[in-house]
Amino acid sequence: MKLAPLTQRFVMHFGEMGSRWGINRTVGQIYALLYVSPQALNADEIGEALAFSRSNVSMGLKELQSWNLVRLIHRPNDRREYFQSPEDVWAIFRTLANERRKREVDPTLSMLREALMEQPLTAQDIHAQERMRQMHSFIELMTTWLDDVQKMDSDTLASLMQMGSKVQKLLEMKERMKNVFTPARSTQQGDGHGQS
Repeated sequence: MKLAPLTQRFVMHFGEMGSRWGINRTVGQIYALLYVSPQALNADEIGEALAFSRSNVSMGLKELQSWNLVRLIHRPNDRREYFQSPEDVWAIFRTLANERRKREVDPTLSMLREALMEQPLTAQDIHAQERMRQMHSFIELMTTWLDDVQKMDSDTLASLMQMGSKVQKLLEMKERMKNVFTPARSTQQGDGHGQS
């Protein structure tokens, strides 16, 4: 199986970018190939297309399966295993966000929770713990937001992303409306101009 020029360029680029995202080049190229392939591929087809050894393909597929980024498919009367990337890019985004959270965010939150339960004994630790409290609050806010995003269907999520700066304008309008409808303090309460 020979890769068409456009496909080859995409696969090579994804391999290079993979190392920046914390995955090795081989895994990045395998994933890119599966993503653009019109049908599921078996390990031999992947190895042939990318000129990878069977063991490299096997290790790469195991890594992708551990991230839930590929599906295993069986075909009738064929003992080989075929692999396919999810079609929906939003499903891929949700999967990546969920897996990164389990591997990176949750352990950090656990460490921060433990640190916040300790009684600091020095001025340096008191300062450090306050900074950790701020980080904990921020990460919890972000994970709550990600949980909400995970529950959205793909169309709603796309609409939200397309809103961009319109969300900020909406929040500004909400603040202005709140100021309009919030009753002003009585002039008789402590402004010095009420009747005595």
